[in-house]
Order: sequence, then structure tokens, then C-alpha cells
Amino acid sequence: MTTDEKTTLSTLPDEQRTPMLKRLTGANTLWIGLVLLVLVATFGAIRPDAIFQVTTLQFLLAETAVLLVLSVGMTFVIITSGIDLSVGSVLVFASVSSAMAMNSVSGGDATNAGWGVIGFGLLVAVVSGAAWGLLNGLLISRAKIPPLIVTLGSFGAAQGAALLLNNGSNVSGIPDKLNTTFGSGTWFGIPNIVIVAAVVTALGALLLSTTRFGRYTYAVGSNEEAARRVGISVRGHLTKVYLLAGTLAGLAGFMGNAFFRVAVVTGHETDNLNAIAAVVLGGTSIFGGTGSVLGTVFGVFIPAVLEKGLVIIGVKEFWQPIAVAVVLVAAVWLDQTRRRARNQR
Repeated sequence: MTTDEKTTLSTLPDEQRTPMLKRLTGANTLWIGLVLLVLVATFGAIRPDAIFQVTTLQFLLAETAVLLVLSVGMTFVIITSGIDLSVGSVLVFASVSSAMAMNSVSGGDATNAGWGVIGFGLLVAVVSGAAWGLLNGLLISRAKIPPLIVTLGSFGAAQGAALLLNNGSNVSGIPDKLNTTFGSGTWFGIPNIVIVAAVVTALGALLLSTTRFGRYTYAVGSNEEAARRVGISVRGHLTKVYLLAGTLAGLAGFMGNAFFRVAVVTGHETDNLNAIAAVVLGGTSIFGGTGSVLGTVFGVFIPAVLEKGLVIIGVKEFWQPIAVAVVLVAAVWLDQTRRRARNQR
């Protein structure tokens, strides 16, 4: 480790200077994991015949795979004390762009297309997402516009651009091979789409916990001015963080095409809020400088298990967002309480 990296590390809070294993298994993450286990156990005790069925678990995992990929990118953004309200719209834009590109090179209908066309569709989706992420990052880091305003603007712009591409209609013609192999296929009983989300999550955790990029992410979120003084290119790093979030949103859009067999232009209006909620529920501080990808995994599944469990036990669906909202507010309150206690030491 270089002298600059040691100096950078010294600017972080004590909890971020701990080894990776201790950070991943910190008290905050363990408590969140315990909450998830309690929810599963509670709903399982009430309806064991429904909760612990293989098909129920498979569908729950597959449903949350796209949100998990979005939330990994959002974790990096929020640790820098930023926010990205555009990921849901970027997902839609990437999804529509990818589907239209595959149809375009297949004579108007990619239903029977092969892996070459599918690979091209993946490339278009990822590049589309990366382009929006890069735009967000440059406006935030170079033009010094607050992340809330920039990503709120790109939220509307990306959604509008997606609607313009196909006159507000969904895009069909998704290759059957993409759906049967990736969207609905399984490997030893595990949905393939879940395996991809797990790989992305593992890579995100390693990037955040073991690399210079991760250390710089924590440093920028903990104290941007201190990070700048020790030689970190804060503007460059913020651009890369938002580029990463956009790229993962593009990948999530492609995953959605595979799972739903259609590129939909509606129904993703709250994906950004769901991703933010998952990250905050997972213990990442909304004020920046603290968080982990493992915590985000728990945060993604807490509302998913809540919603699925409430449906299974027969609670009216109108109670579901209320329950999630209560848990989210409680998580932020606990985070603020912990920060105040730390600052009073």
C-alpha cells in the first residue's frame, strides 16, 4: 500500500479501517440479517406449506434478481453520499434499446434469433445504461450540479427517450432462446438469472471491500475534502461511480427482457425508490461513508419477503407498502441514532 493510500485510509471512520471480514460481519449487517431470518421464520411458521416450497423460493429469488443488480450500483452511489433517481428509467431505456436492436438485426422479429443477436442486445443494453451513467457522473462531478437534481432530470429524460423510441409501446420479439436459457432456465434448481445476479453481487462486494476503488468510495463519502487533499481525484471517482450504476442498470434492463420476454415501458416507476430503500435497509448510511454490499443483499430481500409473506398469509395488498415504509423509516432512524452516538464519543 502506498503512502497516499495509507493516508487516505486514515481519513475513514474506524469501522471502514477494519479488515474486510470484520466489516462484512459487523454488528449492523448481522442485525439486518437477523431481521430477515426472523421474517422468514415468522411467515414460515404461519404458512410452512407455502413459504418453504421450492417454487415459491425460486420465484422470490428470480423476482428480486433485477432489483439486486440495481441495488449493487446504488450502494456505491449512496456510500459517496450521493443519490441516483434515474436507475429505473435507465433500465427501461436500456431494455427498449436492446429489444429494438435485436429486432432490427433480425428483420423485425428476433424471436428465433441466436446467440450472436443476443450478445449484440446485451452490448446495446450495457452501453445504453453506461451512457446515461456517464452523463450523470459528468454533470455531478464537473458541472457541480447536486446529484438529486441531475438524476431527477435524467429520470424523466431517460423515460421520455424510451417512450419516443417505440411510440410508448412495449417491444416484443425477445429471442425465445434468451428466455428459456437465461430468463426462466435453471441450473441445479437455481434460476440462471439469480446466478447472474449473485455473480454481479459478489464482484461488487469484492470491488467495494478489497480494492482501491472501494477505499476511495468510502473516503469520498466520509469526507470529500479530506479525500481531495490526500490526492484522490474526487471528480474522476464520482464519474466512475455513476458510470458503474448506469452500467448495472443497463444490465438489469437486459435481465428484465430475458425474464419477462418483453421490453416494458411502464411498471418501473418505483424501481429507483425500491433500490434506495434496499440499500438503506441494508445498513448503508444515507449520509455516506458507511455500507456494504452484503447488507444490501439483506435489504433487497427484507421488503421482498415482507410483501410475499403478507400475500401468502392473506393480508390485504394495501398494507404491503405501509409495512415496507415503516421498516425503512425505522432503519434511517437507527442510522441517525448510531451516528449521533458515535459523534458524542
